[in-house]
Amino acid sequence: MPAIKKTTKKTVVATGSRFVIDATLPVDDQILDAAAFERYLNEHFKTTKGAKAGVLGEVATIQRDGAKITVTSKSTLAKRYIKYLTKRFLKKSQLRDYLRIISADKKTYQLRYFNIEGAEEEDQE
Repeated sequence: MPAIKKTTKKTVVATGSRFVIDATLPVDDQILDAAAFERYLNEHFKTTKGAKAGVLGEVATIQRDGAKITVTSKSTLAKRYIKYLTKRFLKKSQLRDYLRIISADKKTYQLRYFNIEGAEEEDQE
């Protein structure tokens, strides 16, 4: 008797990506302008490899809620690309020497100040 093969259909659900950039520390200290950062991301964000910058269409959305900026995409999106754009904005704003972007968890980046403990110890001596 031949063996009966069971076939199952696998449904592939294209899940989108959702990343958050938390810039509460520099925004509260009035060092970083969250509206300018959101505008920069909207102007320079590319949805696919050959796409023009700034043309998001229906593929991606960038929203600001206070000091948190949320990047949502219907297709897969590299978290590293968001870090790259953030570093470019900090360099353009001449803040790269004072701020760094750190991964807080799997879906969140956080802007923090560099720890300059050596300079504080030298001043006290």
